[in-house]
Amino acid sequence: MFNELKKYITKPKLYDPSTNKFWDDEHISKGMLAAHLNPNWDAATRKPEFLDKSVKWISEIAPSSQYKLLLDLGCGPGLYAERFCSAGYSVKGVDFSKRSIAYAKEQTLLNKSNIEYHYQNYLTIDYNEQFDVITLIYCDYAALSITDRLILLRKVYQALKPNGKFIFDVFTPLMRKGENRSWKYYEKGGFFSEKPHVCLDSVYQYDDEDSTELRQSIVLTEETVNCYNIWDHFFTEEALLSEIQTAGFNAFEFYGDIAGKEFSDTGETICGVFTK
Repeated sequence: MFNELKKYITKPKLYDPSTNKFWDDEHISKGMLAAHLNPNWDAATRKPEFLDKSVKWISEIAPSSQYKLLLDLGCGPGLYAERFCSAGYSVKGVDFSKRSIAYAKEQTLLNKSNIEYHYQNYLTIDYNEQFDVITLIYCDYAALSITDRLILLRKVYQALKPNGKFIFDVFTPLMRKGENRSWKYYEKGGFFSEKPHVCLDSVYQYDDEDSTELRQSIVLTEETVNCYNIWDHFFTEEALLSEIQTAGFNAFEFYGDIAGKEFSDTGETICGVFTK
């Protein structure tokens, strides 16, 4: 156990992978779904009142009467997708969590909303001019490396019809954390394990061109040591526009959040609306 733990004393190399699956871990995915569904917590999905405001705004800038077909990437348990459907869109959702997709499918049957859900890594989508709107909500875009972001942009651009819109949000550098380490003992289990465990949390900053941030959790039980590496990035308006324009989008608008707040240089998020 000690020799295993020694591997994690030093700062990881850029984009070192986790040692165990995260989104589809049997235990962690339960906690993720609970976080999505908790109406009083902004951890995985923002609070219901924000979702309502967000869908209302998107319906105003891309009304379902003109932009009928909507693809929701990283749809989770379908909380946005159900609202989009109620707003008149024909919705397809893609997410890489089996548990969240299973829940979303149960809800669309219960609500008779006829939303089509797919358990899939959205970096592997392969649509051709099929959608009027594509959304990627709650700063998922910035969790990708620059290589994967460019892959996604090409696939989104290909999937959109002419004049289609790609709508997504990112965090600004104001949300960057300082490097730090902390630890906590979970006697009755917690988010990462149902067993008693110690969680060693670290935040690392990198000096690469992408100014990458790593949030790392080392989880120790009596039997195992697992490492979870969650990578993130932060954007200014200029940096985001420069990156998106490489994909060929011909028009853009920036907002302060994905509910249409006015853009500000001092805001914590940026929402981009990019038109093909």
